[in-house]
Amino acid sequence: MDPRIREHAQTIVEHSTGIEAGDQVVVAAPPVAGDLVTALNELIGERGAYVVNTNNDPRFMRAFLRNAERDEFETPEHLLALFEAADVLIRVRAETNATEQSDVSPETNAAWKRAYKPVQAEALSKRWCLTQYPASGSAQLASMSTEAYENFVYDAVSLDWEKQEALQAEMVEILNDADEVRIKSGDETDVTMSIAGNSAINDKGMHNLPGGEVFTAPVKDSVEGEVYFDLPLYRQGREVSGVRVTFEDGEVVEYSAERNEEVLDGVFNTDDGARFLGELGIGMNRSIDRFTYNMLFDEKMGDTVHMAVGAAYPETVGDENEVNESAEHVDMIVDMSEDSVIEVDGEVVQRDGVFVFEDDF
Repeated sequence: MDPRIREHAQTIVEHSTGIEAGDQVVVAAPPVAGDLVTALNELIGERGAYVVNTNNDPRFMRAFLRNAERDEFETPEHLLALFEAADVLIRVRAETNATEQSDVSPETNAAWKRAYKPVQAEALSKRWCLTQYPASGSAQLASMSTEAYENFVYDAVSLDWEKQEALQAEMVEILNDADEVRIKSGDETDVTMSIAGNSAINDKGMHNLPGGEVFTAPVKDSVEGEVYFDLPLYRQGREVSGVRVTFEDGEVVEYSAERNEEVLDGVFNTDDGARFLGELGIGMNRSIDRFTYNMLFDEKMGDTVHMAVGAAYPETVGDENEVNESAEHVDMIVDMSEDSVIEVDGEVVQRDGVFVFEDDF
């Protein structure tokens, strides 16, 4: 076994989830990630915890979704019961075919998201970690050799997380004292939002591995302006690119995409909360230096910001503000490396991807 796999597992168990004796752990992963699952099970056993392993191969979910009646979807109570009994949830992504679910309709996906929402809420209440195993399908989607993709993944997950946390703390401090954020990029993105009373979170590789962002929630009805998401997203086995969105009073009132706009139709029609922003995130992981069609990595890239329509993370929302609720949480990315600024309360804190607290500002 590649020693980096054991190091990856150790980071998940020790740093990201802090597994202790007696913990009830669920590990969900496809078979291609078997080496990482094996390493995780060894460490879980050594620590005196207990594990249930589930197979989340996307072929199985595709088979279910294409043959089930979406109008009859209900919350899977047996899965909800498993998550309720668990202390720690670990989910591993690893693609052998990144387009496996491309022939599941957006309407079916939206219906399943609504039915699954209580399960997702329960999962987010636990100690959880989402990570990536460098499978060949993921490498192919990123237009990389398998070896190059392995190096890319392991470099990103094996950072000095204390050092990364310290860097990101500078941005957390700026946002926690702020009322308004403005994002400008080129001629097509100019959007403002209030974050007054909300909290910024320092993502240091805990829930997401790799980490490497600072994120918060906008005040629900405060988002105004237009955004061109110039980096694509890969969702439901489809590339969605050239997304343009207009916000008024916090809500998406117009949208378009140059490719696969029907995927956005399914997202925005999932529920009322899917048309409001739940997250503003600022990428700060410089070890992620290329776009790979994998949001777990892409949203962390330096020189980017991302905005997620749908559910807000409750820990980012102050007591006086409304938590946006939705079955969706869909991140989309703006490239901030050129002709771009982030302004906080009228002061530029990032220009062309360089932060005010960095030497090259």
